[in-house]
This record gives sequence, structure tokens and C-alpha cells, in this order.
Amino acid sequence: MRFKPGEKVSFLKEVGGGIVKSYKNEQIVIVDDDGFDREFLEIELVKIHGDQSNILHDDFDIKDVIEETVSYNKDLGDVYKKKDFWEIDLHTHAFMDSERGFTNGELLNKQLLEFKRFFRKAQEKQIRKLVVIHGVGEGVLKAEIRDFLAGKVDLEYYDADFRSYGKGATAIELHYR
Repeated sequence: MRFKPGEKVSFLKEVGGGIVKSYKNEQIVIVDDDGFDREFLEIELVKIHGDQSNILHDDFDIKDVIEETVSYNKDLGDVYKKKDFWEIDLHTHAFMDSERGFTNGELLNKQLLEFKRFFRKAQEKQIRKLVVIHGVGEGVLKAEIRDFLAGKVDLEYYDADFRSYGKGATAIELHYR
């Protein structure tokens, strides 16, 4: 039993989440955000750790995450103020308390969720350039991000500056009309 009654979970194949109620045969009974009992397989759920429960709600604002990044970079000297772009680090340790208990697939899904929220917020604020730090690894996250971007119009993407990021980042330029 990977999940315990009372734990918060998010659905992997759909938006939303709920609270673990009980186990029923091979499935886990979840009380969803609307108060309904629903049954899921264990592989269809991911545990929410710490204060990540806010990501399930529509009022989640990545601005809070970005402000943390700004204050961190200000400590390095006016590095962030000189930048004319937003940057996000998708290494799981940058936005999760622990990776314990997650499969590689679950971690990848969390990284993609963070990226998509960041991308959407950048579009809303009409930010012209983004840098997405995905790391090198086996290239799975990089490929997923670029597959997502390939279907979008009015943007271009390429490897970010090698001197600053090595081979582990993608730069995205957004063109607004």
C-alpha cells in the first residue's frame, strides 16, 4: 500500500485530485475535489507532498514560484534584473521536497505540468523569451518539451546558450502579434 487514507493525491491522466479514502480490491477509492467517491489504479495517482496541494486549483499562480526565483537571483548581484527573460529549473529537487515514492514516469509528468503552467503564465504576461532548464540525462524531458512546442505557432526554440547552461536547457522565443 503506497497510499494511506487521508493523503492528498493528484490524478495523472486528468486534471484534479482528492483524498485517499480506502482500498477496494485492486483499486484505491478517492474522494475527489467535488466530494464524489472514485476508484483508481495505483499507477493513475501521484501523492502530493507538502504545500503542493495548491497546484490542483485554478487559482494557482506561478508568480509565487517566479518571485522566489527573483529573490534568489538578486542575492547573486543584479543577475535577474539584467535578464529580459524568465527561467525555470525543471530538476525535481527545485520544486519538490522529495522524489521518494515516485516512479520515473510520475516525476516526468510533474516536470511537464510545471513546464506547461510556466509556459501558460509566460504567454499571459507576454514574456518574449523563456529558458527551460531540463538537464541532459537521457533526453526524455527535453524531447517531451520540444514535442509540446512543435505544435505551437508564433514561437521558435533552440538550445540555450551553451556557456550559461551547457547542453541542458532550451530557449524559447515567443512572437506576439
